[in-house]
Amino acid sequence: MSPAEQPLVPFASPAAASGAPFVEVPVAYDGILLAGFGGPEGQDDVIPFLRNVTRGRGIPDERLEEVAHHYRHFDGISPINAQNRALKAALEAELARRGIDLPVYWGNRNWSPYLDDAVKDAAAAGDTSLLALATSAYSSFSSCRQYREDFARVLTDTGLSGTVSIDKVRQFFDHPGFVQPFIDGVREAVAAFLADGIAPEAVRVLFSTHSIPTADAQRSGPREGDELHRDLGEGGAYAAQHLAVAEVVMAAVAAEVPGAQRIGWELVYQSRSGPASQPWLEPDVNDVIAELPASGIQAIAIVPVGFMSDHMEVLWDLDTEAMEAAGEVGIRAVRTPTPGVDPVFVSGLVDLVEERLHGTSPAERPHATELGPWFDVCRPACCENVRAGFKPAAAGVAP
Repeated sequence: MSPAEQPLVPFASPAAASGAPFVEVPVAYDGILLAGFGGPEGQDDVIPFLRNVTRGRGIPDERLEEVAHHYRHFDGISPINAQNRALKAALEAELARRGIDLPVYWGNRNWSPYLDDAVKDAAAAGDTSLLALATSAYSSFSSCRQYREDFARVLTDTGLSGTVSIDKVRQFFDHPGFVQPFIDGVREAVAAFLADGIAPEAVRVLFSTHSIPTADAQRSGPREGDELHRDLGEGGAYAAQHLAVAEVVMAAVAAEVPGAQRIGWELVYQSRSGPASQPWLEPDVNDVIAELPASGIQAIAIVPVGFMSDHMEVLWDLDTEAMEAAGEVGIRAVRTPTPGVDPVFVSGLVDLVEERLHGTSPAERPHATELGPWFDVCRPACCENVRAGFKPAAAGVAP
């Protein structure tokens, strides 16, 4: 195939190959690819898993052990695989309920079951047009483009690039099915605080998400020169999407809980892992908690708005470290739920699948913020990895 004949979007279905931001024609997919991060399921898995996560960065095992203690604390078991098994089952049940006959193949980037095996299993079954659902709602390298690069790598390494195509549902940070469980959790938490006599001004809601390098955040979402580019501030699409969701959650809670409109909130970050010399998104959740008593705050609701389910970062960084930080300064703290397998969330994910099956127009796609609906086909320079540059990626226009 000559360069002029190359599709703008490699590894894509014919409907997505043109590079248009939204796919507005029906696509007859054969299966759904549930793409997860992966996690260890025993003490012997921890270091091999962390080697996979940090592959190519030359990090010695001694340094990996510094992170491993998070997993060691929970007997070397990350909750993420069990959560994805439950999500896969819930998706299959909802698809069946709607009469959608599509198998769900589950594969991880960093641990068994691997994406390579999931794609090979699909091809062996004759399911060659796949729609991927990555277990991350927001735009950044690690939460979107890295999955797309893994899809391209798997198709190339398995020799299936001419046989199997992989598209991807849009980033769903503001789909109502994702947002509603956070509204429910914050409503319950703040209502309980107020019912116990805590003044609204003494309550703070902390929306927490994974910190990423500032340079990566600035490159999240469409870049300058792209038709969809918008100036979203120093944190790029990643920070803007989280802020937009938090605003929607707090507006909904304020409308439902008397006095909640006087409750303050902010976006905080957690799980930083880079060198001190490298700027990452701030402020850190624990630093913020330490300063709250000086502002008269007596109770906080910690909202894991950046997470689909209770990952290790939620269990350790929030349920352990952040709760300890709150206890040290005498603040009452509650961590609200992640969407997990909430029926509203699962239904929303299947709504996203149906959008692509039916070619739903953007005007008819539900979205809770003014940023959405996000596009189906990632833009050429979306979410560049500053350290490694661009690698081949599926489900997006090649840079």
